[in-house]
Amino acid sequence: MNAKQPTISIIIPVLNEEKYIFDVLFSISTNASTDRIKEILVVDGGSTDLTIKNAQEFGASVIKSKKGRATQMNIGANKATGDILYFLHVDSLPPKDFDQAILNEIESGFEVGCFQMRFNSNSRFLKFFAWCTRINHQVCRGGDQSLFITHKLFHHINGFNENFVIYEDNEFIQRVCKLRSFKIISSSVTTSARRYEERGMVRLQWHFGMIHLKYYLGAKPTELHQYYLKHIAT
Repeated sequence: MNAKQPTISIIIPVLNEEKYIFDVLFSISTNASTDRIKEILVVDGGSTDLTIKNAQEFGASVIKSKKGRATQMNIGANKATGDILYFLHVDSLPPKDFDQAILNEIESGFEVGCFQMRFNSNSRFLKFFAWCTRINHQVCRGGDQSLFITHKLFHHINGFNENFVIYEDNEFIQRVCKLRSFKIISSSVTTSARRYEERGMVRLQWHFGMIHLKYYLGAKPTELHQYYLKHIAT
């Protein structure tokens, strides 16, 4: 008798992303190569545009949530029925055969990991930081690389810390790395450079670096959020 084959639940937190939700769902359908994706859960934080409509038209299940990416991802994880949770930002497109790559790592014994990342930009500056995502160190991690984790392990560590309005992915990865080996898959998600192009590449990367530093020096979640609002969000 064959053992049950694990299935994947894809969880995408969104807020007013009518264009990018179509792009990411199309990329998922184009680049998936197995029949093991059980569901795509789009967790909406209160969109007022066509995000929900576009997601439903593409066949995704939409879950309504309070605003906040950590909260939205936790709600998605609680609703998910797959054995593996795959958290994907709306502006990060998964690579060809991404589902098989995740399954291969799970079958090899890894319970958590991510892909490398590249930007949809020819900037040498951004290419350098994208290259750094192959390094297995927590300072090189981020939500834009996406994240796969077994359903069991995710709930064992109580999911994302909802006190973190920003930096929730990094805080989560820091906790999980104390318990399990973290796998970086060699293929890359393609992430939009829109924020860098809008705010200035060097300036934005500097402020991201400062948020990393502040966290490691013991800054509270509210301090990180205040810094983000002052220097990045505006």
